[in-house]
Amino acid sequence: MAKAKLMDFDKALELFEPVLGFEVHVELSTKTKMFSAAPNNFGSEPNTNITPTCLGLPGALPVVNEQAVRYSISLGLALGCDIAPSSTFARKNYFYPDLAKNYQISQFDQPIAINGNVEVELADGRLFQIDIERAHMEEDAGKLTHVGGSAGRIQGAEYSLVDFNRAGVPLVEIVTRIIYGAEADAPELAKAYVSTIRDMVVALGISDAKMERGNLRCDANVSLSPRGSGTLGTRTETKNVNSLRSVERAVRYEIQRQAAILAGGGTITQETRHWHEDTGATSAGRPKSDADDYRYFPEPDLLPVVPAPELIEELRAALPEKPAERRRRLKADWNFSDLEFQDVVNSGLLNEITETVAQGASPQTARKWWTGEIARLANIADAEPTSLVTPAQVAELQLLIDDGTLTDRLARQVLEGVIAGEGSPREVVDARGLAVVSDDGALIAAIDEALKSQPDVLEKIREGKLQAAGAVIGAVMKAMQGKADAARVRELVLERAAAL
Repeated sequence: MAKAKLMDFDKALELFEPVLGFEVHVELSTKTKMFSAAPNNFGSEPNTNITPTCLGLPGALPVVNEQAVRYSISLGLALGCDIAPSSTFARKNYFYPDLAKNYQISQFDQPIAINGNVEVELADGRLFQIDIERAHMEEDAGKLTHVGGSAGRIQGAEYSLVDFNRAGVPLVEIVTRIIYGAEADAPELAKAYVSTIRDMVVALGISDAKMERGNLRCDANVSLSPRGSGTLGTRTETKNVNSLRSVERAVRYEIQRQAAILAGGGTITQETRHWHEDTGATSAGRPKSDADDYRYFPEPDLLPVVPAPELIEELRAALPEKPAERRRRLKADWNFSDLEFQDVVNSGLLNEITETVAQGASPQTARKWWTGEIARLANIADAEPTSLVTPAQVAELQLLIDDGTLTDRLARQVLEGVIAGEGSPREVVDARGLAVVSDDGALIAAIDEALKSQPDVLEKIREGKLQAAGAVIGAVMKAMQGKADAARVRELVLERAAAL
């Protein structure tokens, strides 16, 4: 893939106004699929969660998943949308190897929810309102695994394998209206918007929203309008971006790429593009189809969805806090400073920290682990923090520190073991023998040995030069292989120096 020319980001903004749009796909965590009784489970053996309906076999008829409809209405209400008194399904026709029917059951001109808006908070506290055009129900396609080549992508692959386990999984697609005025905040706004949607669906309890699993994916539309022209540019759609960091980087990259092309007298092709995490670049996919190209027509095997007004009001009454309101409450509940809480928001780990606190850790320790050591290890592994460890494991790790089983230093070793798949924090402690030595007898023996081998240090301590104790503490910690509480060792060192 030839490397595209990029324009400096600030220069690009001098010449062009970025215009955005987002399509976020949310997989719903129902027990079964959208139109069949096949299990909706992640991680099963390929092609085991399937029925004739998933594969579009002759005679197989779809049946709407009631829970998926309820979840979709809840999401529409949370987005501030109007819920349609009647919505219909349509067939979206296109060929792709992981779409067995050669069409996708979706919604076209009569979606379940329309005309909403979402308040998004940027890192500096500014609020940006994004208008929602629609949220509609549909089914997911299957999944292709490309074998061979250098990076598991279709380019250069020797062959591809199709897994239909994901085919038919319930989805809600949230489509924004055109977003103007983002300017230099465009990349950050993209990340903040997707983060807000993720927070929303997790709070609703309708999706796991694990981006690394594809539970939540974003298609980012970017075009550039020449300054002062008042005309829209040609857009590209970067497909299925599956991390918050990647959404931000992809939008920035497209602004710089398109600006370089336009400034050089070229034209932008309306197309889908693929984001490559390893290179931090996008590449051309296929020419972007318009609605007419999909030959939508009403799904003949499904009746309209007509939710009772009482159901809509029941679901409206059960809505959780809006994300912005929730953040303000958590900041107050946790007694965080503006800087501390902004650190949490910027990390994109608010939900994980909240769950860790719910599992028994203090807000400060939960924040410390997620935005500190876990984020560091995730950066080294070029992975999302949530793919390495769970909130329950972090809370268990902190409880082992709180009860004196571990020091912070030992806890970091335990965390590495958990990430390596060696088990829970307690199991790693037991297997590696990492528990703090709490036997004062063993500590006193090591202290006495260290004091006797350093008589000059012993004399300084007796003279009141307590900082000299550091040399003894270091020797004892080395003898204990780090498995001692330094504060307790210091107490015993001072006691033994007076006694010897």
